[in-house]
Amino acid sequence: MLAVARQRCRGSFMRIYDHFMPRLCLYLRGLGSPEAVAEELAQEALLRLWQRADMYDPQQGAVSTWLFRIGRNLHIDRVRREPGWVQILEDGGPASDEELARPFTSAEDHAEHAHLQRRIEDLPAVQARLMRMSYFEAKSHQEIADELQMPLGTVKSHLRRAFLRLQGQVRGQS
Repeated sequence: MLAVARQRCRGSFMRIYDHFMPRLCLYLRGLGSPEAVAEELAQEALLRLWQRADMYDPQQGAVSTWLFRIGRNLHIDRVRREPGWVQILEDGGPASDEELARPFTSAEDHAEHAHLQRRIEDLPAVQARLMRMSYFEAKSHQEIADELQMPLGTVKSHLRRAFLRLQGQVRGQS
């Protein structure tokens, strides 16, 4: 990275590009970006790395940390520009903790629970992880944000989108 920052070495940049491009695309798809959008955002993140290489400070963190943060911020900016983007509200959860913590009372309840888990597994990776942490591990939004080092608003946004997606799937089923 120092060769990129100090000498504008294209060969060093291409090694960074080849190493991080697929990983960054995978990360952005995990955040919920469609494949083409993830690729576009990854290219934009790498372009910003090239343009701002002189601002990189190894004391602040690894190149990967810096690059993935750029990618995450680009993803957040893109989501916020979407016309349907809605800020999540505190009381937007689907059920109370008591409802979620109650044991299964019938085989039908158990089947519904298993069906819900399968639907959650079909969500984008980040949304599925956040749903499991929130609803099955009973962690608060702030606890999740702290554990994953994500902004609280991002956690809420992902959970809201995941909830709306699940709600749409359930309504489409009946």
